Amino acid sequence: MEMLKDVQDYMVSGGFVMPPLMLLTFALWYQLTERYFILNENKNIKISLRKQLQNVNPYALDYLFLQVQTHMKKGKMTIKAIVGSAPLLGLLGTVNGMITTFDSLGDMTLFSQTGGVAGGISQALITTQMGLCVAIPGVIAGRILDRRETAICNEMEEFKKALLNQETSAAPAS
Repeated sequence: MEMLKDVQDYMVSGGFVMPPLMLLTFALWYQLTERYFILNENKNIKISLRKQLQNVNPYALDYLFLQVQTHMKKGKMTIKAIVGSAPLLGLLGTVNGMITTFDSLGDMTLFSQTGGVAGGISQALITTQMGLCVAIPGVIAGRILDRRETAICNEMEEFKKALLNQETSAAPAS
């Protein structure tokens, strides 16, 4: 219960930018998890394709591979958008916190109950921190998943080349 109170205090101290940042956090991790499972199901693509494509025209593989590659890209742009927008939202909170700080300096409310200078600076730092806490792990996890996608695509291309070589060597010479 104490932890929930701490999270609530953290959210309140960050100002109006914190709820959208929290939503972006959940959306980012949902998309990363979904993308992980999509890439994981395509991990052993050669094994599943070899079973399915015993008597299939190898030139039809291009269409099949395109479908698989399109499916693997699901969520990629959403992740990039979230990773790009989270620091900007943090910056917006920073600007808002600094405006609060300078307003309190202008009003000479340095020691007011609403927070004054310290409250404004705190809000600025909290929102910056939250924006970076969303973006940095998102960039790292996104790059790892992008590398996995590239490896799977390379594996599919190698499989297609091997299948085409197998078809041309099995074809009767005229």
